[in-house]
Amino acid sequence: MAKGRGSAALVSIPLILVLVVLLHSGLTEAVTYTVGDRNGWSFDISGWTRGKRFLAGDTLVFNYNPAFHNVVSVDLRGYNTCSAPPRARAYGSGKDQIKLVKGENFFICTTPGHCESGVKMAIIAL
Repeated sequence: MAKGRGSAALVSIPLILVLVVLLHSGLTEAVTYTVGDRNGWSFDISGWTRGKRFLAGDTLVFNYNPAFHNVVSVDLRGYNTCSAPPRARAYGSGKDQIKLVKGENFFICTTPGHCESGVKMAIIAL
């Protein structure tokens, strides 16, 4: 009657090991970051990314006063020149949530003089 019980245990152990490996193999949950923490999306934002590890799928929450700022997702050229290409995605709610894509992600504020004064951010998501 006890015959066969050992074979179930032999199948269970490898299955458990496979599940443990899968759970620890880089499967991570996306993280939500509030840009600028308490200060929000504003001047002197450049140091905010320091020490953070961003992954594709993470969400950035941009909190700001829409009467003074906006967020525009741009390419490297737009970031370097503080200008938004015609097809750039612009946000203006003051509580924008933007999901990072793998690779380079660039954001600027297009209110005159703001990007040039540091309201811009570059993130590389792994």
